Amino acid sequence: MSHTIREKQKLLNRVRRIKGQVEAIERALEEERGCMDVLQLITSSRGAMNGLLAVVLEDHIRTHLVDVESDDGHGSATEQLIEVVHSYFK
Repeated sequence: MSHTIREKQKLLNRVRRIKGQVEAIERALEEERGCMDVLQLITSSRGAMNGLLAVVLEDHIRTHLVDVESDDGHGSATEQLIEVVHSYFK
């Protein structure tokens, strides 16, 4: 994946933040913190993971998929697909 190499440092920074979030979940469980605290930490890390997935997937679509123009006036097939992907991860 050549696009991941170009964005390597940004992607690694995201992964390291996610790692920190997962470690925070582990600490919260070890400290027997309340359910709401643990749920909030899990939700935050899930959002960060979805964000990472969306970035890599968008780059993959832009780099490796053919951009076919659409006849319906809603833009290129690539842009439509990226829009769907982003809406899914919100």
